Amino acid sequence: MIIDVLNGPNLNLLGTRQPEVYGTTTLSDIKRLCTDKAEALGVDLRFSQTNHEGALVDQIHAAGQTASGIVINAGAYTHTSVALHDALASVALPVFEVHLSNIHAREPFRHRSYISPVATGLICGFGPIGYVYALDALVEMLRSTS
Repeated sequence: MIIDVLNGPNLNLLGTRQPEVYGTTTLSDIKRLCTDKAEALGVDLRFSQTNHEGALVDQIHAAGQTASGIVINAGAYTHTSVALHDALASVALPVFEVHLSNIHAREPFRHRSYISPVATGLICGFGPIGYVYALDALVEMLRSTS
């Protein structure tokens, strides 16, 4: 079982970018959390980050060929990208959307997600541990349906 954890724009700046909103945990710290969780669950993990929408679309397409599921924090593209919506809808994979902050308690433009309508689940507002929750839920769902 292979799980792709995909991260969008500006998440490479975690730890220094708006620590009052996102905390001081870095993306490397989150990767370590995810890697440890994947190891404990006995699954393979691919973890990536890009600031480019088209690259994220390409990663989703590639995941559709080789992964069992996707955990995605699309960052700001969550609120703007029909292309990501369409790419996720095009792959026959369960998708768990993750956000570090509670997007529904923030600016109104963040309340709209183009990912949620094609996601299996949404986890937001739990900080970095939300990625771990998403991995747990995704792997449990995949194992219970196979």
